[in-house]
Amino acid sequence: MALDPSERPSQSITKFESMLKTNDVYFFDAEDFEEIIHHYLNNGKISLAKKAIKIGLQQHPGGIHLKLLLVEVLVFENRFQKAETLLDELQRLDSRNEEIYIQRANIYSKKDNHEAAVELLNKALEISDGSLDVYSLLGMEYLFMDNFVKARENFMICVAYDPTDYASLYNVVYCFEFLEDYDGAIEYLNNYLETNPYCQVAWHQLGKQYYVKKMYKEALASFDFAIIADDSFIGAYFEKGKVLEKLGEYEKAIESYETTITIEDPTSHAYLRMGKCHERLNNQDQAKYYYYQTVHEDPLLDKGWLAITDFYFRNEDYKKALFYVNKAINIDGQNPQYWKKCARIHAALEQYDEADFSYRQAVELGNYELDTWLNWSE
Repeated sequence: MALDPSERPSQSITKFESMLKTNDVYFFDAEDFEEIIHHYLNNGKISLAKKAIKIGLQQHPGGIHLKLLLVEVLVFENRFQKAETLLDELQRLDSRNEEIYIQRANIYSKKDNHEAAVELLNKALEISDGSLDVYSLLGMEYLFMDNFVKARENFMICVAYDPTDYASLYNVVYCFEFLEDYDGAIEYLNNYLETNPYCQVAWHQLGKQYYVKKMYKEALASFDFAIIADDSFIGAYFEKGKVLEKLGEYEKAIESYETTITIEDPTSHAYLRMGKCHERLNNQDQAKYYYYQTVHEDPLLDKGWLAITDFYFRNEDYKKALFYVNKAINIDGQNPQYWKKCARIHAALEQYDEADFSYRQAVELGNYELDTWLNWSE
């Protein structure tokens, strides 16, 4: 069984670590070793997992599950030949073990042969009588193959069996989104919520689908339900703020963004949205304050520097605007919109050679908008 990494170490794990510190040798059941190894693998402690596997196989040399865990580590380390040799040995001993097929599929997947991985996972599915883990792995392989319809089908099976499998729920919605089937996503999530009405994840995802379709009142209601289900759900407050902006309710949007920074540490994105709301309300000093807070929180957020640029440009302080647009360009020099903005600022400062260079950069980077050509020709 795979353990939750957040769980406290069990008595077996504590005993094992005590053994390592004292160089004493304790005996463990094979199941105890499996628990210990899973714990270390789940926490990314590969060297300790390998130690546990080595000692476990010394005490239980015939342990098939321990050998399969060794295979898992070998595959993780890309030691495929040794892993396949061990799998051949294990298959002769237990040809009906689904984990053998899963690990073979994992090897093919890491070699980018996803079709072969799917074939092996389907064999594992036949042996296991419908293991949810296998359906989840199949979903991931189909994602690698860009077969979003098949991926969605498999993740839906996982959610149908376990409604709290939020990773699969997210993947179902991701497939709908990639296929641009927002109506399908809305229908699926509403059906899910019929039987899971207090699932904040589903309400949050539903709100995002309504937002894409510009159904802002429905989106707002969805995010409110997400907050009712979990009043510390930062993502729901943030998305609610975006909806309120679309509805022109900037003061309420600010309140929603402010809530996010009271629950956890402030984020640059929340500060940026608050700045834009204050600017919409003509609170110029407050807007400027939050824009500067944005770049203070994350100096590499180019959108923060661009917001300050736009602020000074609208206020016709072109020298400051030029200074800050260059900050954005230094972070993302491949963004044609930044060069276009830079060109407009140079033109406003009557620096025509620099404006010409900036327009040229914008066009070379793919900005073919009509007003770019018209402004450049002037």
